[in-house]
Amino acid sequence: MTTLKVVTTFPFTAASQSLLRENAATEVLFVNRPQELVDHLMETEVLCAYTVPADWRERAPHLRWLQYPGAGVDSLRASGLLDADSGVMVTTATGIHATTISEYIFGSMLMFNWNWPQMVRLQDRHIWARSASWYKLGGRELVGQTLGIVGLGHIGRRVAQLGHAFGMRVLGMRRSVQASAPTEGLEEEEREEQTQAHSSDMQEIEGVDCLYTPDQLHSMLGLCDYVVLSVPLTRETEKMIGEAELRAMRQNAYLVNIARGAVVDEQVLIRALKEGWIAGAGLDVTEEEPLPADSPLYAMPNVILTPHISGASVYYDQRLAELFAGNLRRYHSGEPLLNLYDAARGY
Repeated sequence: MTTLKVVTTFPFTAASQSLLRENAATEVLFVNRPQELVDHLMETEVLCAYTVPADWRERAPHLRWLQYPGAGVDSLRASGLLDADSGVMVTTATGIHATTISEYIFGSMLMFNWNWPQMVRLQDRHIWARSASWYKLGGRELVGQTLGIVGLGHIGRRVAQLGHAFGMRVLGMRRSVQASAPTEGLEEEEREEQTQAHSSDMQEIEGVDCLYTPDQLHSMLGLCDYVVLSVPLTRETEKMIGEAELRAMRQNAYLVNIARGAVVDEQVLIRALKEGWIAGAGLDVTEEEPLPADSPLYAMPNVILTPHISGASVYYDQRLAELFAGNLRRYHSGEPLLNLYDAARGY
């Protein structure tokens, strides 16, 4: 019988390839051409790849586990791999992006505070602004401001830590925790009781001052000067930020989306930015990617737009290899895999 193999299309470095071979307990094939992948699927048990052929069931009858190299697996929905009865375990790279994406988020917020894109444009034109007020430069600080984080996974928790370090008040929303209501205006005894009641939740999330549930989202949004979206794309989160949510936000608020473009109703967001419902948006993701050249988002002065690169890092290869290698050890020893996709929750 042919020995089943580990196959990967991710361009791992030589050092990472060596690490994976040490932990695979079987042959590892590193392929870089689509046809080469197809040629080896019949003998593949474990695959690390962003895409699979539509007829993977026939071409890869022994496939038992897909290690996806990214965090969000919504692109796999049509393949059937995510179906509960697919027979294939899918694990994600969730967690390896937390450092770089959280730094990107604060970079976007600081750029907005200083109107840094405008300063770069002035530099290109050889213009020295005699006063910051001439071109609406600067004027905002992070310290003392309220940061709301929608989604407290690896990225959201890291953002909370950094927000706390910047001296911000941090609010967070996730679906799996009991909410902790704000304590302002309560008597000392009531405040102490409330703090004790939610202490177990608070201890789990460093830097978060108050926790909210999804049905309290509007209440949280109304308190925030900055809102960060870091949720996976599921049926529940698709267009979760629409007109009602954007109108619930403050007019001075800045929205940062590093989740998926479909989490926000993009046409409503454009209206909100044009009409001043909110002050601005930092978008690393859009509903359609690449963003069409005629999108008004490109020319909006209150938008900082980047081409889905917030997760890029010089350490991506190393972190993915370490995660994959650890999961290979778990796989061959019969232990639960890390970052296992759950069809019931959708991520």
